[in-house]
Formats: sequence, structure tokens, C-alpha cells
Amino acid sequence: MSDLLKPEGYADRIVDRQLERLLQLFGAVEVAGTMWCGKTWTSLAHAASVTRIGLAGPRSAAEADPSTALLGAKPHLIDEWQDVPAIWDETRAAVDAADNEPGSFILTGSAEPNKDQVHHSGAGRIAKLRMGTMTLQELGLSSGAVSLSGLFDGRFEPALVQQRLEPLARQVCKGGWPALMRRGDVAPEYIDSYFQALFDVSIPRKGLSGDESRRVALSLARNLGTAAKLSTIAEDARISAPSPRAAAERAAAHVDALQSLYVIDELSGWDAPIRSKSRLRTKPKRYFADSSLAAGLLQVTPERLIQDGQLFGILFESLALHDLQVYARALPGAPANPLHYYRDSDGLEVDAVVELRDGRWAPFEIKLGDNKVPEALRILKRLREKVAANPAARNPTPAFSAVIVGAGEYARYDREGNAYIIPLTALGA
Repeated sequence: MSDLLKPEGYADRIVDRQLERLLQLFGAVEVAGTMWCGKTWTSLAHAASVTRIGLAGPRSAAEADPSTALLGAKPHLIDEWQDVPAIWDETRAAVDAADNEPGSFILTGSAEPNKDQVHHSGAGRIAKLRMGTMTLQELGLSSGAVSLSGLFDGRFEPALVQQRLEPLARQVCKGGWPALMRRGDVAPEYIDSYFQALFDVSIPRKGLSGDESRRVALSLARNLGTAAKLSTIAEDARISAPSPRAAAERAAAHVDALQSLYVIDELSGWDAPIRSKSRLRTKPKRYFADSSLAAGLLQVTPERLIQDGQLFGILFESLALHDLQVYARALPGAPANPLHYYRDSDGLEVDAVVELRDGRWAPFEIKLGDNKVPEALRILKRLREKVAANPAARNPTPAFSAVIVGAGEYARYDREGNAYIIPLTALGA
């Protein structure tokens, strides 16, 4: 990590280690994620020089000659490169010319490349590192006493946690935004300004209506954690079109735009046989990049969440999946998207499954309080029995099973249920 450009007060991020490794392997690394998640600060902590395309001067120069954006000591950071898409191909060509010398460039992006303006995928030259908002561990709100990596390696120590629900309700609404890290209060105005930038600027740049996109996002928030049909989203968003199919296609365009801006993520289906068709045919669930985005769209407060247990449970699940995704991506041997969910025709549904490249896997149920743990243990047992009975399962036995809870006294192992019970504020990378 470079101290030359490292911002004062920079809080270490879990992706720091991943970025260091990728810079040792690839000529360039793109750090991609939603607006304001800390991409620039993290990239500066690893860079020796920077070109800020968001500023008028550097952007004008790069539009006239994209190679100017690459000038500087290496690793050279090109911040918000997507504002001048030609920079992507210029970077790829520079990496080729240097015979793939590792660690030359870092690019940050809040949007996926515009396919008709980028001529090369960058495969083999530019690695992609997904970055999210801060986890509870990064915010100092989780002790990290239970390491996800340690669980996969068979290491676990019980811990006293004594977590209550009220602080979690505040965190769901506040989110993991680095700018709010040292603020104790919830700042709904911050989330409002995010949506203003998204729906007034970013979405119209993609040729879509910001107002219509906001309604689509609200529908996604109302259907959080489900595989809602596009027709349902179109109806919720009051999309007017010549036919239901055309309305669904318009809704799909908005969903695709929100995905390309890293505002929402998809959680794909999982099955134990690696070649199972259900991995492809199970509809993905959709979650927001931060729980506060869903809470902001629904206009809920921490006090209201405490009174509405069902909604609190849904938004807590979003918070837990966000952190679990970050921890899972940091695991040695993790693929780009190690987090999935399980659902089958018998009505069995498991909130999350982490799968590594070597086939090791672990199922998770997410519950707001300890009172739901017995139900979660029964669900996990059903999944283990189903997988064990499947002759096509690559690895029929999970590395472990776990229930992630909001409120809880201890991080512990339940011998009868053969699963760990882990308050989210004890879980870490």
C-alpha cells in the first residue's frame, strides 16, 4: 500500500488485500462499485499518481487524447474512467505494450463499460474487483470474533456478544457509507442526495426516465429479496406501454441500468451438483448495494423498523447478505460471485450458500432474533439431508452450517442442530 497518496484518516478496507494481490498479477485493475462506496480513497491508498477524469481539465484532455489519462508514476490511478470510455481501450493497449507488466494502472468505475464504446473486454489485462459499502467489521461495529475464513478452516471460538436490535435498526437505515462512518446519527438527507444524483443524472445519461426508474427502484425495495417478475415490477412502477410485454421490457431496461450502476446486485440460485440446470434456471433475487438504499426508498426510520418486525427482518437480511458477500469474496479460493441462495420445488429455501472454487460450501439462514433459530436449524438440516441423498452432489457434506442472527447473547455452536449461531456483530472476514 502506498503512503504517497493515501488519504489522511483512511480506514482499512477488506478489499485492500484483494487489490494488492490483483496488482501483483495484472497490468491493470478496475475497482468497481456503487457511487460513494469509497473506491477512490481505497485506490489512492495503493496508487503513486492520479488522473481525476471527473475534473473538467483532465476530462477535456482525455477526450482529445485518451493517452494523457495514463501519464504518471505507477501504479497510476484513473478515477471515474467511464466518463471517457476510450480510456479503457487505451489502458488495455498500454498493458499489452508493456508485456503485461503487473501493477501499472488502477481504474475506478461507478458504471459498467458502455459496450458500444469499448472495443475490447480487457480480459487477461484488466482485472475487475467489486467493492461495496463498508461492512460492520470495517465500521468497527462487529468484533470479527468469528471469522468466515476460520469457519471454512475448522476454527471457531465461542464469544459473548449481547447484541440488541435497536443499534441494528439504526445501522440498517444509516448504511455503510464511508462519509458517515464517524457520524452517530442516521442521515436520510445523505441517502436523498444519492438518489438525486442517481435519478437526475446517472439514469438520464442512459436514455431512461429518472422518475420512472425511481418507481422501478421502489418496486424492487418493496419486493426486496424476492425473484419478482418483471411484469410485477412494471405494474408497480405504473409503466405505460402498448402491451404488457413492452412494459416488462421497459422495466427490464431500468433493472439493467440499476445493475450497470452497481445500485442493485443479483443473488443467483445454487444446487449441489455443479452441472445442475437449476443453477441457471432458478431466478435470481435482487438486493440493493446497501441496506440504507432500500430503507430510504421505503422512507422508514429506525423507530418504525423496531415496530414492524417483518420489515425489519427483510432489511436485516439485506444487511447480513451485504456483509456476508464482502467476507466471502475475500476468502482464499473464492470466485468472483461466491454467494448464492437455494430454492427447490419442494418449497425448501435457504437464505445463502457460500461456495468456493474447490467445491467446499456452507449454507446460512438469516434470522432477526434467537427465537427463530429452531426454525432455521430445521431448514439447514433439510438442506444437508437433501444434498447428502443426491448422488450427483460434488461435495455432499457442507464445511459447516450457520444461522446469522441480529439480536443474540452468544456466538456459539449448537450441537443438536449441528450449526453455528452467530450474531452479525461477531462475524468478520
